[in-house]
Amino acid sequence: MYLAKTPAILKPLASDLVWDVQTEKKEVFLTFDDGPIPEVTPMVLDILDEYEAKGTFFCVGENVERHAAVFQEVIARGHTVGNHTYKHENGWRTSHISYLKSALKCAELVKSDLFRPPYGRIRKAQADSLKKRFNLIMWDVLSGDFDANRSPDQCLSGLTKYTKSGSVIVFHDSLKAKKSVLEVLPKYLAFLKDEGYSCSLLTTENTQKK
Repeated sequence: MYLAKTPAILKPLASDLVWDVQTEKKEVFLTFDDGPIPEVTPMVLDILDEYEAKGTFFCVGENVERHAAVFQEVIARGHTVGNHTYKHENGWRTSHISYLKSALKCAELVKSDLFRPPYGRIRKAQADSLKKRFNLIMWDVLSGDFDANRSPDQCLSGLTKYTKSGSVIVFHDSLKAKKSVLEVLPKYLAFLKDEGYSCSLLTTENTQKK
């Protein structure tokens, strides 16, 4: 079970996590989880180029090892990257030490101060340890592109309904999400352009908790 829009009541309960970005500009922050893989990531990059949009790719360490050239292409095209653990572990089901080791192993490959927990599932003790080194990035709007029971039209409807300035938006450059992300992303980018939104990069500075 998941929600397309993160409830406002949840954010103050985990205020040390980044759910959205405080900004005076009309901008959103596109993110892509679970890559890089050659079957999807290059096509996502092409779509972003077509709309002159930038995004932040939260990369799984073992995928970076397997597909180093694709990873370098993400960086070469002007996008930022973040840590998504080495093996995409669920923090609720992974011991504290194993989870931290996975994050640090990924950090050897992905040079970034940004970390997103896979599935959005992280224990408080894990978060407390990781936030000493990383800015912990969650999201404001979830596309649902990974859900086989959710049509591309339903994904797009949720995105256009809930987008606001400062929203952190989640897509996936994964095999599971391939059909939906490749259909929905260009339509969503066209919507953003029509509505006057720019797509900005997450950085250490704009995600730093005060």
